[in-house]
Amino acid sequence: MNESSIVSARELVKTFPSESKGAAETRAIDGLNMQIQAGQLTALVGPDGAGKSTFLRLIAGLYPPTSGELKVLGFDVTEDPQRIQDRISYMPQRFGLYEDLSIQENLELYADLHGVPQEIRQQRFERLLAITDLTQFKQRLAGNLSGGMKQKLGLACTLVRSPELLLLDEPSAGVDPLSRRDLWSIIEQLVAEEQLSVIISTAYLDEAERCSQVYVMYEGQILKQGSPDQLKQQVNGLTWQVTAPAGMKARSLQAHLLKNSEYIIDAVPKGDSVHFMTTPQHPELPDSQLPENCVAQAREADLEDAFMLILHERQNQEHQKAYSTDYRLSEPQQSELTEDEVVIQVQDLVRKFGGFTAVANTSFEVKRGEIFGLLGPNGAGKTTTFRMLCGLLAASSGTLEVAGMNLRRARAEARAKIGYVSQKFALYSNLSVVENLEFFGGAYGLHGKKLKQQIEKASKQYDLKANAKSGNLPGGYKQRLSMAAALLHEPEIVFLDEPTSGIDPLARRSFWYTIGELADQGITIIITTHFMEEAEYCDRIAIQDAGKMLALGSPRQVRERAGPDHAQDMNSAFIGIVEQARQQQTQQKQPPQEQRS
Repeated sequence: MNESSIVSARELVKTFPSESKGAAETRAIDGLNMQIQAGQLTALVGPDGAGKSTFLRLIAGLYPPTSGELKVLGFDVTEDPQRIQDRISYMPQRFGLYEDLSIQENLELYADLHGVPQEIRQQRFERLLAITDLTQFKQRLAGNLSGGMKQKLGLACTLVRSPELLLLDEPSAGVDPLSRRDLWSIIEQLVAEEQLSVIISTAYLDEAERCSQVYVMYEGQILKQGSPDQLKQQVNGLTWQVTAPAGMKARSLQAHLLKNSEYIIDAVPKGDSVHFMTTPQHPELPDSQLPENCVAQAREADLEDAFMLILHERQNQEHQKAYSTDYRLSEPQQSELTEDEVVIQVQDLVRKFGGFTAVANTSFEVKRGEIFGLLGPNGAGKTTTFRMLCGLLAASSGTLEVAGMNLRRARAEARAKIGYVSQKFALYSNLSVVENLEFFGGAYGLHGKKLKQQIEKASKQYDLKANAKSGNLPGGYKQRLSMAAALLHEPEIVFLDEPTSGIDPLARRSFWYTIGELADQGITIIITTHFMEEAEYCDRIAIQDAGKMLALGSPRQVRERAGPDHAQDMNSAFIGIVEQARQQQTQQKQPPQEQRS
């Protein structure tokens, strides 16, 4: 092991026995070789099932290697797992907070578990509370915190002792852009001030771009490694953008490019444009493959472009289709339904929980075939609004009509026209794919030949293996199964609650291609998401905070609403709009003389 290496892996293998009789064992880590340097921020990226979480658990000494060698801090994980665990801190994807304890009590409990001496606790707690901005909330119960605050408390509990190595498994999954920014400020501050070594797995490629080294994992192996700049060099001259012509949606232009050009590896909507990438063999796209009046312009590459190219090249080696086209995209269909038909009408909607107002006088409407995004920070009231729209929660006051029915009077009838995909996997993990589809199809009133036809259609469309155990599916495939179950009864409206939280860019691409096709068929989509780039797929978005509507309009209108300093992308626009509203609210609460000073 190199003296400056904090983790050294050589021909590392980790297998898990199959739960099915006669089936081959699962090879989660497959001959992996890696040297991670001390004092750096290192990122692990890759599609679902690449082995990122397994590798972090091996480093933490929670799994023994099947074969090969793994040394952490100079110790062999097979021989000295406890000596490693005494020197590292590990924050898994679902960090276990005690929700009936306060922030302060959670910190005390984890300090007890880690044997932190009493004489250094107070100073350590004060520092952690200060950098996580939780000092004023330390007596609040963990169960009453927003998602972003829970993640910051989880990080603070992980760091109650000062480790030599910090392992973070997707720490920002499911938190809003403001909380994500704060979380990264904390991590970067720790690296700079304490020379802390950090290994982080993430589904956000913009986060990986902050790291010194990035390792791209795939099926338990390392495909590429290097600094973000080194990886981006691979896509020099391959990245382009094109503006959608008048009357054409960006997602329709995306579908056109992917369907009609074999030279395009990847394409994603960005505002009124589409960013796309061409193959190294044909770097310049012929104008004949662009829609009329469209001209491609070169753009600067980002790490996500490099990631997509690396995965595309690997799949070509395996004689597979490029991931970006393995969903059978269809040209946008002109629905026979009236485009201006309103299917959701919300007027002065209010929801109170005791003396707390979660949603305050919210009004908007959604048209048939629209993709409508509900955005907001953790705790902003969007999930409450979402649950009222689905008929899962009654409104305190106001008018709410879905599919022509008043939800305060005909909630059950409206639900029959609704499909719902929850944020967390809500199907039965111990049942197979087909057993889940049979159960939910029956719950929606399908049976006999019709149910069988719908299951066969869904299994083919979403590439689902009928006998696979649902709980063992990778995150992206769990979401495909959830989507298939929600669409079996052919609903008019589909509600998606953070459907892509924690899944990788490949799975997100595939998921959104399907969403666009559904909307083009006249199905209305209501979605919440913390990936702000996904808001660009929406026809219109609403941003909420503290139960109030801050912005409503097309992605372009919302970016313009944020002002010139924040209009470059949706992530920046979101942060700008929320911070401006919070600043105005703070000023309104201050006495007049304090505002003047």
